[in-house]
Amino acid sequence: MKEQTDGRGRSVLITGCDGFIGSHLAELMLEKGFNVYATILKSDENISHIKGKINILKMDMTKKADLEAAVEKSQADVIFHMAAQSYVLPSWSDMEGTFEVNVLGTVRLFDAARKGGRNPIIIFASSSAGYGMTNESELPIKENKEFKPSSPYAVSKISADMFCYLYWRAYGMKIVRARIFNTVGPRKRGNVIADFAQMIAEAEKGARQKISVGNLEPVLDFTDVRDTSNALWTLAEKGTYGEAYNVCSSNGHKIKDVLDIMISFANKDIAVEVDPAKFRPADDPIFIGDNTKLRNLGWEPEISIEQSLKDTLDYWRKMV
Repeated sequence: MKEQTDGRGRSVLITGCDGFIGSHLAELMLEKGFNVYATILKSDENISHIKGKINILKMDMTKKADLEAAVEKSQADVIFHMAAQSYVLPSWSDMEGTFEVNVLGTVRLFDAARKGGRNPIIIFASSSAGYGMTNESELPIKENKEFKPSSPYAVSKISADMFCYLYWRAYGMKIVRARIFNTVGPRKRGNVIADFAQMIAEAEKGARQKISVGNLEPVLDFTDVRDTSNALWTLAEKGTYGEAYNVCSSNGHKIKDVLDIMISFANKDIAVEVDPAKFRPADDPIFIGDNTKLRNLGWEPEISIEQSLKDTLDYWRKMV
């Protein structure tokens, strides 16, 4: 893998390819010349435009046979494990289901890869959520920060992250952990930026009179999904097995400022209402990552926050 920089004659398996990052990653892997195997659970909406170019496999992370079949059919040289229950709020109401998919599902995939005999490179989509509450002295957040999770989702990602380390150490598997910070761009659903974009697009079309928002004070680190996809590829090419890497921009943006930028793109005046019901049980007030370790591999973010926000809003204008 590390001697060759394209996918000619090789296969890649992307679990959760129907998801936000997975769909963009599939596009990148096609550009690299890989034979792409894409697992989906239900909808193929995010990859409908490339359906004829990839091999689609139905897969449920709770079913061992599904994972073994996907690994066997793909004969993948690289596996990008993106499939997850990836939302914070549902993790509070369904902790068991979140752990079933995110932790046990990951273990099942690793076991299937071990049995397959190819020892593929595995890039695991971990999460910055595991770092949790942060003191000012800990900023920007480095990979060695103590975990202080603030949601069941975060705990599930920490657990899977640690299984990555264990399987690398115990079995010599070629696993790299990508601790992904907030990722934005077209096709994203269910995060603050996507919610803003959807509501603004609806307001532009007269479907609502105002937009309802939660806590606007947190400062977060946003990376465009296309930069994130390139980061994952960089880790597959150059990452050190067993190591964890932050995937982030290392720039902080207050949610209120992000909302102001998005509203400035709107084609009409839009009223904003703060709804306390949208506040999370535990919000991290400031969350900025240190991407030095990833930059040392030759990656750097290229797409501005303004461009990401504009592209996200344009996507939702088409959707609504």
